[in-house]
Amino acid sequence: MQPVMLAVLQRLSHWPLGLLHPLGAALGWAAYLGSPSYRRRLKAHTDAVGLGTRQRWAAVGHAGKMVGELPVMWGRPQGEPLGQRVQWQHPEVVEQALAEGKGLLLLTPHLGCFEVTAQAYAERFGGQQPITALYRPAKQAWLAETMKDSRKRPGMLTSPATLGGVRQMLRALKSGQTVGLLPDQVPPEGMGAWAPFFGRPAYTMTMAAKLVAQTGCAVVLLRGERLGWLAGKRRGCSYVVHASRVPQATHAVLAGGDASQSAAAINRLMEDLIMQAPEQYLWGYNRYKGPRAEILTSAAGEGQG
Repeated sequence: MQPVMLAVLQRLSHWPLGLLHPLGAALGWAAYLGSPSYRRRLKAHTDAVGLGTRQRWAAVGHAGKMVGELPVMWGRPQGEPLGQRVQWQHPEVVEQALAEGKGLLLLTPHLGCFEVTAQAYAERFGGQQPITALYRPAKQAWLAETMKDSRKRPGMLTSPATLGGVRQMLRALKSGQTVGLLPDQVPPEGMGAWAPFFGRPAYTMTMAAKLVAQTGCAVVLLRGERLGWLAGKRRGCSYVVHASRVPQATHAVLAGGDASQSAAAINRLMEDLIMQAPEQYLWGYNRYKGPRAEILTSAAGEGQG
């Protein structure tokens, strides 16, 4: 199955985003119309933060576009860069953090094209310091291998959410390199703490704070904005990666080692970032579910502690 999927992704990667995005949006609407539970969850989440009907409908389309752009993100040949398809806002924030030499932690929510942020970093800064991106292996073996292989690019490494992966990230940060995390996903049991997220308790990853506490690394927020066709035409690109530095007071909380306080601080950071482009967030994700139990949970927790 894996060679077939890679072949499909590679073929579709030659299609223009101007075609893949509308096709993806159609898939997003098909999923929305075909799943009552998805509709209820998305409406409840968007209502809770005050989004209107138009923004909720836009979120449906953007969730589909995320799927539609995967051939470009995963299926491009290893040596083919994103190039002019991506522009940066405030790349000097990343440059300054790297210059400090303490390692760099990049935090990105499931907002816009979050796949593009690590690849854009690798293309622009990977020659200076490579990035190790944490990923959760898929349950299907063929999909897990496809994801792993497709994300191996110059200046970019991958790390599974296991004990070995946590150790790999610690080594990378201690040697002054860069690590990327998606901190708004529900972690396994024992690897998080309950903290408010848009006014409701959510089980929140503590790994990011523990990495900061153990290494003293800098922390930068990245947001991969997906542009519409007309906006992309004007800018001459399809995505804009926005970079911002975590405030010193928040960095001090993360480095302090208190699980509850750091989880709440992480969620506040993610909330602020999400509300910069709320229609591009994955509101249909079941963010408030309980953590799952995994065999590697205790070992991973020890590796972070």
